[in-house]
Amino acid sequence: MSRLVAEGALTADARQLEAAHLLDGIAQEVVARARGSRLLAPLRNREQPARGAYLHGQVGRGKTLLMDLFYDAVPIAEKRRVHFHEFMDEMHAAIAKFRQSPRGRRDNADPVAAVVKPVLGETRLLCLDEFRVDDITNAMLLGRLFEKLFAGGLVLVATSNIAPDDLYENGLNRQLFLPFIELLKARTTVFALDGPTDYRRFKFEGQQVFFVGTGAAAKAAMDHLWNRLTGGVAGKAEDIGFLGRTIRVPEAAMGIARFPATELVEKPLGARDYLRLAHAYDTLILDGVPQFDRTKSSAAKRFILLIDTLYDAGVKLGASFAVPPDQLGADDKTAAEFQRAASRLAEMQSDDYLSAPRKSFTAAEKIPANADIS
Repeated sequence: MSRLVAEGALTADARQLEAAHLLDGIAQEVVARARGSRLLAPLRNREQPARGAYLHGQVGRGKTLLMDLFYDAVPIAEKRRVHFHEFMDEMHAAIAKFRQSPRGRRDNADPVAAVVKPVLGETRLLCLDEFRVDDITNAMLLGRLFEKLFAGGLVLVATSNIAPDDLYENGLNRQLFLPFIELLKARTTVFALDGPTDYRRFKFEGQQVFFVGTGAAAKAAMDHLWNRLTGGVAGKAEDIGFLGRTIRVPEAAMGIARFPATELVEKPLGARDYLRLAHAYDTLILDGVPQFDRTKSSAAKRFILLIDTLYDAGVKLGASFAVPPDQLGADDKTAAEFQRAASRLAEMQSDDYLSAPRKSFTAAEKIPANADIS
């Protein structure tokens, strides 16, 4: 982190630096335990697990950035970084699958123990982004789930906009959830990132996020926006996996992903894929959004779905367009849908939208799996 500040990619922030020191200590302990002799494994399993961290604060204070830097810096294979809701969806799906199996139909079968075992077999460090408890199904599962995960030696590092004591506030049967809050505080160091500056908003101030044109001028405009938002940090390709699917991201850095537009609208992607990207990144940059005529009917539908998903989640968008956004729809079959997309695109380049926090995913997650377009 100090190197990024020196290079001008980040602004010096005392509270972020304090959080970075906390995470550095966790990283050292995780690595030390992972490299310990296998002969001592039975003893380590009886030790108190390494203490993790729970970073909370308002949007734009650097929580996700710190987690990204921390995750990349921990040199072990047994680690995973995932959005909180996706992880919980996986746990619910695994429990349902186990209950339908012959083992799961036994009277004494414990589905939580069954789904925890493979997680512990692959993961020493679990990084959960945007920890948020909105529904009773997650609230009632969390205590049993993490009691077993922590007992198995898993280390949790989480980010959230909500302090632990305020999780599931006013939720149904919240008194049953309170023991989990105490467990979370016992197993993590709770750290408030409460600095006065919203860095995400600062980066967008005065920036042109849409460019109409093609060729070198369009690329230069998108390169300028990319460098502004990332602070000049070099991007790298990465894979985003979920529920057995993988999305290849050509370039990503500092919570921002950059794609040729054709990669997202001309391939067989759908609502769940776009929602996964909205979970993983604060901002998407699209190069070369084409005009959609009758030969691009499927691509047009995907583009409209992508914009709807990003808009509903409050994800920021930078893009270069072959034609002005209100002229993108050149097919009568999608003309009405493109009117909505053009309206949303107009709003997505406004100061109000760019300065607003990313929204809760509870509404966006209602997109049905069968909304995918193939």
